[in-house]
Amino acid sequence: MRAPKMLLQQLGWWKFIGFQITFLGALSQFFFAPALWSFWAIPFGYYHPLSEFLSSATLWTIGVIFFTTEIATILISMRAVSRTQHQKLKRWVPTLHFYYPLAALASYKGFYEILTRPFYWDKTDHGAFQPNHIHITDQDG
Repeated sequence: MRAPKMLLQQLGWWKFIGFQITFLGALSQFFFAPALWSFWAIPFGYYHPLSEFLSSATLWTIGVIFFTTEIATILISMRAVSRTQHQKLKRWVPTLHFYYPLAALASYKGFYEILTRPFYWDKTDHGAFQPNHIHITDQDG
């Protein structure tokens, strides 16, 4: 998206819009996830701010939907790694529940950086375990 016009030319309108929806959907999923996780408080008897506006049945329905989607996420993830070459990944599927909160924190960090330093690029360090790796730090590049 550094050159949206070029991306539009490369993809065409239909794929460009699809890319935008997918990209913004992924970002908003992590950004708003903690608000959705707050519904986990309901089955455990904790107060939820929406309890003043929604009926108990509606809140419980939302809780059941979230529980069902959690089970579906686990089952779909298990199915995704069920092929022979990925069998060893099945044991890691439950750790996705630790990944999502970290991704939410990363989305807040990214949002903060876009607001405060729009041209800062927090680069991922690749090749850290290669013997001839040279570490170059570019703080504002």
